[in-house]
Amino acid sequence: MGNLVAIVGRPNVGKSTLFNRLTKTRRAIVSEEAGTTRDRQYGKCEWNGREFSVVDTGGWVVNSDDIFEEEIRKQVLIATEEADLLLFLVDITNGLTDWDEDVAVILRRSKLPVILVANKADNFDQYYEAAEFYKLGLGDPVCISSATGSGTGDLLDLVVERLGDIGGEMLEEGIPRFAVVGRPNAGKSSLINAFIGEDRHIVTEIAGTTRDSIYTRYDKFGFDFYLVDTAGIRRKNKVTEDLEFYSVMRSIRAIENSDVCILMIDATRGIEAQDMNIFQLIQKNNKSLVVVVNKWDLVENKDNVVIKTFENAIRNRMAPFTDFPIIFASALTKQRIFKVLETAKQVYLNRTAKVGTSKLNEVMLPLIEAFPPPSVKGKYIKIKYCMQAPNTQIPTFVFYANLPQYVKEPYKRFLENKIRENWQMTGCPINVFIRQK
Repeated sequence: MGNLVAIVGRPNVGKSTLFNRLTKTRRAIVSEEAGTTRDRQYGKCEWNGREFSVVDTGGWVVNSDDIFEEEIRKQVLIATEEADLLLFLVDITNGLTDWDEDVAVILRRSKLPVILVANKADNFDQYYEAAEFYKLGLGDPVCISSATGSGTGDLLDLVVERLGDIGGEMLEEGIPRFAVVGRPNAGKSSLINAFIGEDRHIVTEIAGTTRDSIYTRYDKFGFDFYLVDTAGIRRKNKVTEDLEFYSVMRSIRAIENSDVCILMIDATRGIEAQDMNIFQLIQKNNKSLVVVVNKWDLVENKDNVVIKTFENAIRNRMAPFTDFPIIFASALTKQRIFKVLETAKQVYLNRTAKVGTSKLNEVMLPLIEAFPPPSVKGKYIKIKYCMQAPNTQIPTFVFYANLPQYVKEPYKRFLENKIRENWQMTGCPINVFIRQK
């Protein structure tokens, strides 16, 4: 079960540097790959066998000085609602500020575990200066330097210890988990209610120890799965302003704990930046995807041209991953609700697709011969053999080549597309690896 750790603090105390230091411990997560906009703000960290997610709240602030501190204060509030643990960063070289004291008041009230981190302690003399932070009433300051990495190991030990053993729910294995995600007001709750209907007694609710995600077991009409429900469970203070940060914080847990994400898009508003942020979270966690365009009953012109245009717009925005189902539905009139479930089930099954090695080679090798990888520096790249790796979470294909380092991203995408054309893997992410033969 993923735990969520949020980093809060004033601007320029080194939140992003600490974030990068925590998440880069695993090479692949913070990658400079195409199509990632604001995703420096979310990553995973692994320490002593515990994995948790880290969110850097700093990346979400709109820079303008007057509303600035207000904005950050709102984010701290959202973070206290959604995270399991907060790292409150202060700057030893600047000392204590009024703003730090204001935020400390919020944090002391929130009953959430907080670790006070005194950053920029680049030499040991500065450790004495950290004493003034005891005034904040948040316990011992942990001195670190996120730039040099000094003290971060002790900090991580403390984080893992504080997260303790927040366990997960007891869920039956082998039953798929579907999460309904999307920005506020796209119709998540209505969709879940349409699924469950009035017959709530078929439904067993397991309230998680992770404070938030409620699993609803759904078994009727030949379906059996858990719905991961995050729609409006806890909305203490009406968050109207910083919706973007709020919806991402809310979605992280649901996405991490699910197998298939049903991403709701509001037909009356089209795709917005927030939808893209959630889509990137889904991709980053390698989850399967079904896109549901909700409120289709409100669209006046429903002819095929409109549908095609809408579909193309969605796929263009989400490229290069375009192989996922799009369903036009209405949670209110229950139009095509059943289709959403059928599709989600199919997409879940696509994850477990197995392709025989001989069949794979028989189809792929002639294609590779017809379109070989472009030669680099006069060297020809030959791919002689491929197979599907066994027991992986998502379908993973390994191609053996003489010069794997020269096979670039576009060619891998070509291979992935050819696999998708020949085998049913819609909605499901695929890994393609090129290895030394």
